[in-house]
Formats: sequence, structure tokens, C-alpha cells
Amino acid sequence: MSKELIEIGKKNAAIKAVEENVKKNMIIGIGSGSTIVYAIEIIAEMNRKEHLNVKCIPSSYQSYQLILNNGLELASLDQYPDIDLDIDGADEIDKNLNLIKGGGGCLVQEKILASNSKNLVIIADFRKNSEKLGTNWKKGVPIEVIPMAYVPLMKKLEKMGGKPILRMAQSKSGPLITDNSNFIIDVDFGIISNPSELNEKILPLPGVVDTGFFINMASRAYIGQKDGKVLVLQK
Repeated sequence: MSKELIEIGKKNAAIKAVEENVKKNMIIGIGSGSTIVYAIEIIAEMNRKEHLNVKCIPSSYQSYQLILNNGLELASLDQYPDIDLDIDGADEIDKNLNLIKGGGGCLVQEKILASNSKNLVIIADFRKNSEKLGTNWKKGVPIEVIPMAYVPLMKKLEKMGGKPILRMAQSKSGPLITDNSNFIIDVDFGIISNPSELNEKILPLPGVVDTGFFINMASRAYIGQKDGKVLVLQK
């Protein structure tokens, strides 16, 4: 798959999503990942030209830096607990706009922003669009867990039909540590016919902080296609 086509898809999706959803004086949640870089750059350009006076709340240190580096006003949930718009990416999107997120490790912060937003808008490229979750995204459902609980949780998730793997850090030895000082277990459940039901089974397990399932949260998804067009999915 051409990397250039993928990047064009991301950028085109970001342009359309920002132009159609970002308005003056908005409080905007900013997600994490490679697609968000394009969104931030476009928001910053619009802000300079049109004096939008938007305020941006980051979901991670990456988005915190992007907001500052692009000259946008930084805000927090403490100041603005009600968000007008949350813009984020996704690892996979199904036909009902359910999502798998957390490939970058920021799923809990991203879900907190999304749950306090009037509208969650997703931007992605064509690789992320699936009929059912688990079709294209093969790295499993990320689950953030309390470190002391990860071994028994892996056994329980295996009994539920999953194949759990503790996510390891890339640049140092040992498990990846989230911004909340937790671990992430990636669980391959294969093709997921009922993500809502599976999510409800996982969440009550002691030691689970949250899952990478975003169920009935997205209001619209902009998916950049190979031909340069943008597919818009909405409820």
C-alpha cells in the first residue's frame, strides 16, 4: 500500500472534517495520533485567517505539544468540562461508527474527552474502515489495566475467547507505561460481531481501567479514500 496515498487520505479527511465542524469560539478536544497532526495544522491556519478564538484541550502530551507549537490556545477540562467538539483518529471504524482506539496508548484520556463532548468527529484513512471491528485492525483491542492485575486479567480475557498480549515499550525494556502509570493488554478477539456486548463483559473485571472500544460515541467519521475523495459516515 502506497504510503503517499495513505497520507493524502489522512490529510483530505482532516481538511473536510475541520472545515465542516470547527466554528468560532469553540472548545475543542484534540485527540492523538498521526492523523491529528493534519487536523491541528488546519485548525491553526483557520484560526489565524478567521480569528476563530478556539480553545483546545489535549488528550496526550503529543496533542499538548501540537497545540502549543501551532500557536493555539491551550485549555483543560477543569476550565471547560463541556466540550463543543472532539476531533480524533481511530484504529478501526465499523458500519455503526463503533471504534477501536488506543493503538497509541492514550485511550483513557481520549475517552474522557469524547464522553464530555457534544460531538466526536473521527478522521481516518481508507485502511481503518471495516464492516465489523477486527476485520482490518489485527493488533487487538487495547485494554488499560492496573499493573498488579495484569496476569489474572490476561487469564480471564483468554477464557473469554481472546488472545491477550502485554504491550511492551519500544525504546526501553519492560511493559509500556501509559500516561496514567498503567499497563495495556492488547487482546485479539478476531472478528467482533457485537462490540457493545464484549465491552460490557470486560469493563467490570477488577483491574480494568477502560477499553479501547468507543461504542455509540462518534457522531461522524471522515475517511480519506484512495481516489482523493472523502467518505463521510454519520448516524
